[in-house]
Amino acid sequence: MSAARSPLALAALVALALAAFAGNSLLARVALRDGGMDAASFTALRLVSGALVLWALVSLRRAPAARGSGDWISALALFAYAALFSLAYVQLEAGAGALLLFGAVQATMIGRGLAAGERLARWQWLGLLVALAGLVGLLLPGLSAPPPLPSLLMLGAGVAWGAYSLRGRGALDPLRTTAGNFLRTLPMAALFLLALLSQLQVDTPGLLAALASGALASGVGYAIWYTALPSLRRASAATLQLAVPLIVAVAGVLWLGEPATLRLLLAGAAILGGVALVLRAGKPAT
Repeated sequence: MSAARSPLALAALVALALAAFAGNSLLARVALRDGGMDAASFTALRLVSGALVLWALVSLRRAPAARGSGDWISALALFAYAALFSLAYVQLEAGAGALLLFGAVQATMIGRGLAAGERLARWQWLGLLVALAGLVGLLLPGLSAPPPLPSLLMLGAGVAWGAYSLRGRGALDPLRTTAGNFLRTLPMAALFLLALLSQLQVDTPGLLAALASGALASGVGYAIWYTALPSLRRASAATLQLAVPLIVAVAGVLWLGEPATLRLLLAGAAILGGVALVLRAGKPAT
């Protein structure tokens, strides 16, 4: 069926999926930095609503179920990503957070390929060095630099998401696997809530943002992405995700009033341009 999908329909699916992924950063920024929501409550609500929507979508499908519904190690990586992501966005701007997250995800996946014996062409090495220079430039101390601890937390979230993505490669039924992993994160989310019980606070805008992040940006977003993925080449799928930090940065400036600093613009160009070069020059590293 994916082969029969029209280019226009495929483009629409990809655009919706990328907008949903960008929505996670924007919704977290609104709820955690501007709103009255704590990181543990946001994480728990996001994971619960995401699990419910994903399993509802799996249950509604008429196709026979493939083997596999996740595992505890992947669920731990997923939870680590969600928790660190929320903790980081208590202080980070949306654009800087998305760049740090994306850079760490790609660095993790490229690094895993190198450790497994993959070879990079000369232009890919150049792209990797440019991307790493962009990350370093973004984090160097200065007036416009993002705060160091939240930046490290977001880098950790990116490493966790990169590890989760690597573990999910080759899943026979990625939507069912993702749903199973979301369900397995719920006991971890409950422990996270208990650990930060004294800090819990929820307001209506934050509650709605957390539910939208889990149900729509995560649950529906992943379902749309996995629908489009069979029609995309792996290199194309990886390169398309370069658009996510760009969407977040532009929306952060236009919608949330974040400053478009020269540091952010230069670092963003280096990170995204460098990763694009790695993905497109020679054999893709992801």
